[in-house]
Amino acid sequence: MPALKPTDFTGTIRWLGRVPVDGGALRSEPCEALELSFEGVAGERHSGLTRAACSRVTAQHPRGTPIANVRQLTVLSAEEIAQTAALMGLDALDPAWVGASIIVEGLPDLTHLPPSSRLQGPNGATLVVDMENRPCVLPGREIEKDRAGFGKLYKRAAESRRGITAWVERPGTLRLGDTLTLHVPDQRLWAHAEAVLG
Repeated sequence: MPALKPTDFTGTIRWLGRVPVDGGALRSEPCEALELSFEGVAGERHSGLTRAACSRVTAQHPRGTPIANVRQLTVLSAEEIAQTAALMGLDALDPAWVGASIIVEGLPDLTHLPPSSRLQGPNGATLVVDMENRPCVLPGREIEKDRAGFGKLYKRAAESRRGITAWVERPGTLRLGDTLTLHVPDQRLWAHAEAVLG
């Protein structure tokens, strides 16, 4: 019996980018297509089967511990990034500033997709949703380089709109204009979530 249910929810890829390996900045560079392997995007700073544990998992692992890389890509919603820009008082927010891998239009509430959901492209390339990508100060630094005075506004404005992190389940190519179809886990919500999360 299948554990994932295909849905009628789809999104269209409106922007693709890669964060270069060289340099310490978060800024991504726009591109026409992403070639995905099991390690993510070849030659991209976030690629690899493993990564060093960061501040997001310090309750589980000491910083720097090698762990599985479930943060190979950052996927954001075109609608949510527009809302963030509006809250900041900007006409638009350049996806490169936030280190985006993929900007998708048409998937509602993308930042809160259930973990373990899949986003599948037309040629079968499939991403697994890890979890919400919490806002941090790094995008603000990139924004500040181009729009002085606005960088400090990003973290608060992007709360609950920062998108998701994802990893590659099935390699393939994603291109601008491709449609991603959402598949969700066929299970009910955990009965004790409210007690744990408040």
